[in-house]
Amino acid sequence: MSRLRILALVHRHLIPPESVPEGTDVAAAPWRTEYDVVSTLRAMGHDVRILGVHDDLGEIRRLATEWKPHIAFNLLEAFDDIAIFDMNVVSYLELLKLPYIGCNSRGLLLARDKALSKKLLAYHRIAVPEFEVFRAGRPIRRPKRLTFPLIVKSLTQEASIGISQASVVDTDEKLRERVAFIHGSIGTAAMAEQYVDGRELYVGILGNQSLQALPVWELFFTNMPAEARRIATDRVKWSVKYQKKYGIESGPARDLPDAVCERIQHLCKRTFRALELSGFARIDLRLDEAGRAWVLEANPNPQIARGEDFAASAARAGLGYEALLQRIVNLGLRWQPESVA
Repeated sequence: MSRLRILALVHRHLIPPESVPEGTDVAAAPWRTEYDVVSTLRAMGHDVRILGVHDDLGEIRRLATEWKPHIAFNLLEAFDDIAIFDMNVVSYLELLKLPYIGCNSRGLLLARDKALSKKLLAYHRIAVPEFEVFRAGRPIRRPKRLTFPLIVKSLTQEASIGISQASVVDTDEKLRERVAFIHGSIGTAAMAEQYVDGRELYVGILGNQSLQALPVWELFFTNMPAEARRIATDRVKWSVKYQKKYGIESGPARDLPDAVCERIQHLCKRTFRALELSGFARIDLRLDEAGRAWVLEANPNPQIARGEDFAASAARAGLGYEALLQRIVNLGLRWQPESVA
């Protein structure tokens, strides 16, 4: 394995420490992913420089010109605190002709807009829930084709931001209240989609043209109250205390026949291609009681901290953490932005 110069692009408030004091709980640190990636790449022998980015692209260009990195390891999920600007940073890397890990700019654009991505997937005959978009300042009227229960979420935000038990609504009054909440608290358009009752599944995908689907992963709600919806809320994803209280954990999907797993993995590969993604992504699905898989959304550049769902499912497939990061780097080095033009 050749030694590479790797420019790690991170949010400036998530720059990891060079060394971790004894007793520090890295798993609970906000810079966990950044630390895991940088420390592992360095341990593998690569020369890694960290650049904290907020609202200035100039330093990326300076380092690209002077240091001449082989690749940028892009860990940015926003630019200037605006989530939908993540694709613009990738576009800038493409203009600099600097290889990068993760998804291309067009794929980020298509996947970020949940309504646009659902339209594209429906065109490709991939099952997605019925939905409607409600933009701020416009009347909130539910079309007749959209029947309760519905789940209301931000049109563009990820990481379950704005999603709670109250997100699932069963009356027009509650729908209006939740849409107004998204407009006022999250600051984006709201999307209401048919709530699919069933199992919460995830599938990681690696590749550019040739794709590998990782094992089907599932989110388990062991001790949730009977009346609670089994959905990946903000607290389900990020509150360790909440996870322990309600027995929330993830792991390989249980009691799914091999044929069903293969069908779901094939569906996720189709989703990856339909949205013109590259590098790596996680596809989120619901499996209803009838055994039908519904694609909820695609998440390019998902969390890749050591032990997180993506890395854990890769390990299940025989791809350890070091090998996973090297695979992601190699995919970035081989990616040609003009291939989707």
